[in-house]
Amino acid sequence: MHASPEDIAIAIALLRCGRLVAFPTETVYGLGAEALNAESVAAVFAAKGRPASNPLIVHVADEAMARRVCAHWTPSASLLASRFWPGPLTLVLPKAPCVPDLVTAGGPTVAVRCPSHPLTLALIETLGTPLVGPSANRSGAVSPTCAEHVRESFGEDEVFVLDGGPCVGGIESTVLDLTGGRPRVLRPGLVTPEQIAGELGGPVDGPGAPVGDAPARSPGMMRSHYAPGAPVRIVEAGGLAGLLAACAGPAVVLTAGGEPVAPPHRPIAMPAEPGAYAARLYAALREADAGSPPVIVVVRPWGGGAPTGVWRAIADRLERAAAPRA
Repeated sequence: MHASPEDIAIAIALLRCGRLVAFPTETVYGLGAEALNAESVAAVFAAKGRPASNPLIVHVADEAMARRVCAHWTPSASLLASRFWPGPLTLVLPKAPCVPDLVTAGGPTVAVRCPSHPLTLALIETLGTPLVGPSANRSGAVSPTCAEHVRESFGEDEVFVLDGGPCVGGIESTVLDLTGGRPRVLRPGLVTPEQIAGELGGPVDGPGAPVGDAPARSPGMMRSHYAPGAPVRIVEAGGLAGLLAACAGPAVVLTAGGEPVAPPHRPIAMPAEPGAYAARLYAALREADAGSPPVIVVVRPWGGGAPTGVWRAIADRLERAAAPRA
């Protein structure tokens, strides 16, 4: 059941009272609070159990609202916003004084994007102020791509959920830092470096190592993230049989190539096209985790060599899901 205009009115009233509202985007569901209200932002961190060192993305209705939270809005930002907004591209720019330090992990920059979902755009436009919107789940866990996923993480008394149906993109936005000498992708996503470079007419750098103890400029940079309860192992197709033979119990296998998976192990068929794979990924990880298997095995879907395009974003999410837990 999708949200109604009455639900939006309820959500706005709750947000203005400092309460939390989960909203749909084209990527994942966000846990919303007024971005310029420090107490409301603190409630988001508390509900998620999110470390204060992990910054938030500010969600806006349009470029005009984005300019309100940025101290300097560049021509490149205007060009990219006109091409990719509303959509899954987050821009990192110098922050305006009105943005609470908690939003930016104490750093001098703010991450901002305009989400592509009519329900959430109507919510932000009517509210008249930006929203923070990290994934609407407990920190480090698999992100939610439908309203039911949010309800699995939070009770009705904690979070009001605006149901906008399943998310069509399925993984978080690309984060692009525009504050350096050259644009740099901090987190890969559905908008690829090649697309960005094509719009800007110049090279775009990939993720680099964090600089000393400088504040993080993007969310999604923790080594372990997007993780189900069961451990995740990534293997090439040729290594699947050996891994399954060594499993202590029935494993669940995410495979896009039709590799044979014999009982007692259970296969989950994944799409072979990267956009469709991304849209299915988090729901498939949740489905795989539901039976508490000893391991979730992911057959590497991008073939030989380093992943490119959207496959690079998928690889990033899988590598963090498979990373050792703290």
